[in-house]
Amino acid sequence: MRLPAPFLGYAARGPEWVAFLDRLPGLLDDLLREWELTLDGAPTHGSCAVVVPVRIRAGGPAVLKVGWPHEEAEHEHLALHHWHGRGAARLLRADPRRFALLLERLHAEDLGDRWDLEACEVVGGLYAQLHIRAPAQLHTLSSSVERWVADLAALPREAPVPRRLVQQAVSIGRDLAVDDDTDGRLIHTDLHYANVLAGDRAPWLAIDPKPLSGDPHYEVAPMLWNRWDELAGDVRGGLRRRFHTLVDAAGLDEDRARDWVILRVVVSAMRGIGEAEASPAEDVTTCVTIAKAVQD
Repeated sequence: MRLPAPFLGYAARGPEWVAFLDRLPGLLDDLLREWELTLDGAPTHGSCAVVVPVRIRAGGPAVLKVGWPHEEAEHEHLALHHWHGRGAARLLRADPRRFALLLERLHAEDLGDRWDLEACEVVGGLYAQLHIRAPAQLHTLSSSVERWVADLAALPREAPVPRRLVQQAVSIGRDLAVDDDTDGRLIHTDLHYANVLAGDRAPWLAIDPKPLSGDPHYEVAPMLWNRWDELAGDVRGGLRRRFHTLVDAAGLDEDRARDWVILRVVVSAMRGIGEAEASPAEDVTTCVTIAKAVQD
């Protein structure tokens, strides 16, 4: 199997990636043999996983996904298992120890070419199917919020994020960290245009969850900061239209969704500080722009 050259280039990320890429060909061969799969096309990849089109010996087409072991992917199989294909790609088999998933094969078409407000309606409609009771094994959103609040409160005053916005995010975070509704529902956390693919048994299905036990209102932000270039000329108006389309389509509480967007983008801006190579200064500006747009 010839792995995609750009994926092999991730070795530049460090020794853990070098070790993963070194063992990946053997791991894929083992899984193909053990699960009685045959190759059915060229592998593709995302930022953390390789995806191999396969055919099941006793069935039809599928994809074998093997990811770099990291915390965000630790419980992907649990989310997919509990969704049972409702609103998301169907899980056919999993080996969590090897971060390996056998999944229903979907089409290559995603929401990237659809009108952004149409895409927001699709994603808002998927929320209702995905936001079921969370399995007990998932990490909680409230524990993440507690860490974020501590880090935001420690930001120096000279940090390139408006101080008023940082203080607002800290206040929001402190309230949400102790709110009973912050945990309890299975949330995708990274549901955006490229993570929704066309399917045969349903028009659109979610892929690649980074699940938490959390609050459905947390989901909105990725649909705002993706496809950013398309907002040129009316950034504020475009962001507000996306926000309200998502809230209306999903039946979310507008104020609570707004609070989560503000907290989430300010946290993202904080992470961008001091990580210029991974998140340039423009990303901090983007986050601040989103926070202002949803509350102006």
